[in-house]
Amino acid sequence: MHAASLSTTRRSPRSPSVTANRPPRLRHPGASERALPEVALTLSLLDQGLLTSVLADRTVIRQEIEERKLRDCVVCVDEIQKCPPLMDKVHLMIERRGIRFALTGSSARALKRAGVNMLGGRGSDRSMHVFSWHEIGAQAFSLHRAINHGLLPPHYLSATPDEGLSSYVDRYLTEEIAAEAVSRNLPGFARFLQTAAATNARLINYSDVARDAQVSRQTVVQWYTVLYDTLLGFQLPAFGRTSKRKAIETAKFYFFDTGVVRAIRRLPLIAETSADFGEFFEHYVFLELRTWIDYRLPRAPLHYWRSRSGYEVDFILGERLAIEAKATRRAQQKHIRGLLALREEGLFEQFVLVCRESRPRTEQGIHIWPLEFFLERLWGGQLLR
Repeated sequence: MHAASLSTTRRSPRSPSVTANRPPRLRHPGASERALPEVALTLSLLDQGLLTSVLADRTVIRQEIEERKLRDCVVCVDEIQKCPPLMDKVHLMIERRGIRFALTGSSARALKRAGVNMLGGRGSDRSMHVFSWHEIGAQAFSLHRAINHGLLPPHYLSATPDEGLSSYVDRYLTEEIAAEAVSRNLPGFARFLQTAAATNARLINYSDVARDAQVSRQTVVQWYTVLYDTLLGFQLPAFGRTSKRKAIETAKFYFFDTGVVRAIRRLPLIAETSADFGEFFEHYVFLELRTWIDYRLPRAPLHYWRSRSGYEVDFILGERLAIEAKATRRAQQKHIRGLLALREEGLFEQFVLVCRESRPRTEQGIHIWPLEFFLERLWGGQLLR
């Protein structure tokens, strides 16, 4: 929780309950980890009884807070987007009772569409993500599990995640997110999701996606926006400030979870020898970087770079660190050619190839780091401060 009176938290999309069979043991955060202050009252608008009451009478929550004589404390309201007009009452209780609210939900679209009080200047936004390597812990982490199960907690912890992933895609993504998109064209939206998943980690081409999904380009642009607003996907912008080699300016798109991409594409378990393994490895590295930024260095820029002549670097973090992600177990010259080309621009301090070699080393000034070594340094605060 931050110093502001309000903290609006956007959660990674919820998932169905999955029974875990002997899940990995996850480490508990150390004493140095940030923790929320004690919450005096937690209310969830998933509770249909409470939601019905609040929709009928916006003062219900205020009355309960007054009856409990709560002041200068923290109150959490989950799924706030289900009752947008409640934001005015929240504002009133911030001003009159000094209460700090943690307002959580999986989408801000309903609030924006309703044109409600967004409490500008009285709070901050934070995004919560699927499991990170830091939360799982080095001893419990499995790259195979992260790629195939995905990192939504019920799926990562499940011994048999495919049923849960399929249910998630069929029910939540196709139906609930289509509703967010204000679309009755469920077949078209389903085709859009499949096409977006097939082009995951690639440059966005709205016209090609529209053709494959059999909908208009304008509709595809709208649907991508829905994925961003509901934290189902992220846009990775291009880095364009190179002078020696002209850069491509088109953004890339990544879904929020590797397992969900595999489920949408109906892929079998992805083995190390699979042609898709490298793409999923890159996707996983992106998710760790995106999560680290939102948790440790909010608003730090993250880009990729591709020259028109074909050189590419997967990620540029904080305009200081260039990162290439390759699933290889033995790095070769071809794996660092993009980093070497970008280094000629003289813009960055450090160049890293993240791969699956067993030990860290340096070649031609490029750091070649095993995935786990890179993640230890990232989450240990040794890359950007």
